[in-house]
Amino acid sequence: MADKSLNKTELVAKIAASTNQSQATVDAVLGGLFDALAESVSAGVKVSIPGWLAVERTHRAARTGRNPQTGATIEIAAGYSVKVSAGSKLKAAAKA
Repeated sequence: MADKSLNKTELVAKIAASTNQSQATVDAVLGGLFDALAESVSAGVKVSIPGWLAVERTHRAARTGRNPQTGATIEIAAGYSVKVSAGSKLKAAAKA
């Protein structure tokens, strides 16, 4: 597990510094990216950035589960989840 993390504010500042753009501009672009991802995934459209990542909505079938406190059997409804897959460039960066 990573000892360090980068929050959105730090990411915006880092991108702004490396691209010579204002933090407000970078924040607006990231906001647009996140909005487009959410809209596409919500509509069931797979978003792929070759070499970096792919994001898609997956379907989970209804299943039987257990309440861990009481041990009672419960029915878990079908639903959707999000799958994020790392691309080759991202995987290579993680090895470095």
